[in-house]
Amino acid sequence: MEKKNTIESSELVDINSIQAINRRSVRQRLREYKKSPLSLVLFLFVILAAVVTFAVLLFLIGYILVKGIPNLSLDLFSWNYSTENQSMMPALISTIFMTLLSLIIAVPLGIGAAIYLVEYARRGNKIVGAVRMAAETLSGVPSIVYGLFGMLFFVTTLHWGYSLLAGAFTLAIMILPLVMRTTEEALLAVPDMLREGSFGLGAGKLRTVFKIVLPSAVPGILAGVILAIGRIVGETAALIYTSGTVAAVPKTPMSSARTLAVHMYALTDNGLYMEQAYATAVVLLIVVLVINFLSAVLAKRVAAKSIER
Repeated sequence: MEKKNTIESSELVDINSIQAINRRSVRQRLREYKKSPLSLVLFLFVILAAVVTFAVLLFLIGYILVKGIPNLSLDLFSWNYSTENQSMMPALISTIFMTLLSLIIAVPLGIGAAIYLVEYARRGNKIVGAVRMAAETLSGVPSIVYGLFGMLFFVTTLHWGYSLLAGAFTLAIMILPLVMRTTEEALLAVPDMLREGSFGLGAGKLRTVFKIVLPSAVPGILAGVILAIGRIVGETAALIYTSGTVAAVPKTPMSSARTLAVHMYALTDNGLYMEQAYATAVVLLIVVLVINFLSAVLAKRVAAKSIER
């Protein structure tokens, strides 16, 4: 009992000390703001920006849910699309296939390029500068340009036609700079002490990279992959020119198909199926949230395992 009382009293002391420190910090900030009114203005502006951003997000989510949930029905999840049911199931399946194909192509290339730039290339190397400049240039190219390139090269020159594969390669080129740069930043954030400790224990360069550096950088790499998934799921212009707009479940990677975003565009194009388009937006929002949640859980588990090791 005495031990419990002492523990509880110590916890109360810690809580009171923390509260006292917070009060002092708030008072100190207020005194500093009185001395410098510009700092107070900037502080209020930062808070206002955060509140506005959060409010806009809530408004968009609420608007989509209010408009879309009442229009959800079982007909929208039929296996085959028709003018009577406007089913989104083929588009949902095509979205999953398109995302997986694009990630399979882009993620290994992006991670491999980042590993070379951070771990193997010498500092000040001209090749490193050229690769980074190319990545920054590719990240700024509009998606419609990627779509035209994919149509001219993958669809026409390689004779792939409007297909999932053509769309996946086009999207892989689009997200490659994003995956590469985020992976590069994640690798640079890994402390050099881990590399030096691995080398000191006799591990080679390759083993150090794949056993020490990459597991520590997984959370940052997954953050880039999540952003890439968001761009894949929300892309329309590039896919209209490469994968087509066929509303059917793809049988092979060479089959033409439409994703959920393209499906929404097709429904709103003539203005006849706006209710179904809102319902599709709800499903698309749920898919993105589920993917982000699963990726965050996976990143936490991998980070916890790397810490245990």
